[in-house]
Amino acid sequence: MNYDELITKYAPVWPYPINYGKENVATCDVLILGGGVAGCHAAINAAKLGVKVIIVDKGPIRRSGCSGAGVDHWHAACTNPCCKITPEEMVEEHESFGGYSYGELGNGISCYITSKEGWDALQDVEKMGVAVRDINDEFVGAEFRDNKTKLMFAYDYENKHIIRIAGGGNIKPAMYEEVKRLGIGIFDFVMATSLLTEGGKQGARVIGATGVNVRTGEFYVFKAKATFLSMGSANTLWTFSTETRGAFSEPTQTGDGSAMAWRVGAEFSLLEKSGTSSGGLGYIPHTVGNPHNSWFACSIVDANGREVPWVDRDGRLLNTLSERYKLAPGQKFFIQVRGSPYELREPMLIQDLPERIRKGEYVLPLYADLPGMSEKERRAIYGLMVGNEGGTRYGVYDVYTKAGFNPDKDMPQSSVMPPDQYTFRPWWQGIGVRQWRTGGGGGLVCDWDLKTNLKGLYTAGLQGPGGDHSAAACTGRYAGRKAAEFAMTSDTPVIDGKQVEEEKNRVYAPVMRKTGMGWKELKAGLCRVMQDYCGEYKSEGTLKLGLEMFKSISESEATSVYARNPHELARALECLNHITLGEMVMHATLARKASSTLLGINRLDYPKIDPPEWNKFVTIKLKNVDIQVGELPLRWWLQPPYASTYEENYRKHCGL
Repeated sequence: MNYDELITKYAPVWPYPINYGKENVATCDVLILGGGVAGCHAAINAAKLGVKVIIVDKGPIRRSGCSGAGVDHWHAACTNPCCKITPEEMVEEHESFGGYSYGELGNGISCYITSKEGWDALQDVEKMGVAVRDINDEFVGAEFRDNKTKLMFAYDYENKHIIRIAGGGNIKPAMYEEVKRLGIGIFDFVMATSLLTEGGKQGARVIGATGVNVRTGEFYVFKAKATFLSMGSANTLWTFSTETRGAFSEPTQTGDGSAMAWRVGAEFSLLEKSGTSSGGLGYIPHTVGNPHNSWFACSIVDANGREVPWVDRDGRLLNTLSERYKLAPGQKFFIQVRGSPYELREPMLIQDLPERIRKGEYVLPLYADLPGMSEKERRAIYGLMVGNEGGTRYGVYDVYTKAGFNPDKDMPQSSVMPPDQYTFRPWWQGIGVRQWRTGGGGGLVCDWDLKTNLKGLYTAGLQGPGGDHSAAACTGRYAGRKAAEFAMTSDTPVIDGKQVEEEKNRVYAPVMRKTGMGWKELKAGLCRVMQDYCGEYKSEGTLKLGLEMFKSISESEATSVYARNPHELARALECLNHITLGEMVMHATLARKASSTLLGINRLDYPKIDPPEWNKFVTIKLKNVDIQVGELPLRWWLQPPYASTYEENYRKHCGL
């Protein structure tokens, strides 16, 4: 008996009433697709301008998105009263990432917006009831606390541009209550399936979206003057396992928004960028005592209790815990981001640790020595950081605490292991093979209004410029204002009935079948196509074979995928989007005829690494059925038609 037969025989009765085909219509000024951090901030700021707003999310908005379980720190709050770094300095230093990436702050536009509005956005959630400061004076006297403001800082204690959030585990519920208070329409458990355009034409103004309820199967048509897309990036294109680790990020973040936008002619960049992955066999970095994430800068000891030394970016030995939070001589600030460039590189464990382990100088396993740290630093790591970070709040902090773990005397195992001697993966990634990849954060191309190339379509967060929690919050906040401004001067759209009917037929096809291929089987096959034809090493021949494979699957296996209930229908639709997303990645990789260390590309037919003529963004979009390839120069956001400085562009476009 296979998996599908087993589920069919023993699955419980579906608990919700099923109404396939029932059509619901909702109208608004601004439609928010994706109710995570970016979506909620966009909705709140649009509603404050007096427009009617609707949020649609595949999950429950109260806890949906990458930060649904919480957040422990807030990057780039440069205008907070204690910070010594200006927004301009923040962007200038982040440009040392190499032009394509600004680390956890997205691109140049989102980096500046985040640096400029980060403190304001954090004060917004504080007014919603999130405890940002040490209001109960639990950490008085700690080196990371400012006694006047009661703000607490992470990582770089000298410049104070990253704020620890005392009650970050409650951030999404607080925003959810604000959404309800403002009378914003909430459509939980509705999976957006397509963008609607004027006249049903590709490349035309976006005037809404369709969706399907993942509990009842009902169909939705949303009409809007402006649409904001923030449904996250694509996970599990190369690897997928519900039996081991599953997805690294929020499991319903499957790239649906990108697939939808692609089909109507939106422009994308950096889709060719990818990195190595351990698939389902690695540690999630910030869960098990890894000192380079939420646990920074935790003391690490080996199995014999011998402490592993810390060094600064120049290899200078750091003798005290306090020094781990300080700058190297001549350094302006550091940001604590994996793979950060020399200018921004944080203190770290000795880099020859794997070799010393091999020689027997240190004995595995390693442990996070919480008891060996000062009481306030110990509680800051395990209570403030691990206790509020979404990836650790429930799976680590709650589980460990209920099991009796006591950070005053217990040490969790650290995930520090020697890297793979052949692939030189970082130690935290665990076991993996070269074909296992993870997407590199490519997304929609957007301008200084965070508007895409399609009229009426705005974006933020991972869907567009990228970035972490604070970047998503700030770009969402900003784009929500811009979408509202557009809606206030736009006419009421007219939906094309034929476009809706065609989408309805596409969406319900899997539930019309009684037998066929299950979604898990299809998903596994699609991941294998990405591994085999768009893995660690690529060439024009393999990429084109991959496109042929996806075409064949679209015409065969994908036409037989079936679903027994609305939940499986959503999973099947995600698989169909996976085909689109895989094709997008392969087309983007074909378009960049060069290898690149920065982008994680190894082209066997173009082995030269980062040749100067390819120091540019490659863009792709769908025009009719053809792929249109374009390019943008590095730092295009400071070139005509835009002004040459960040401040001038911000003042002109911010809407404040």
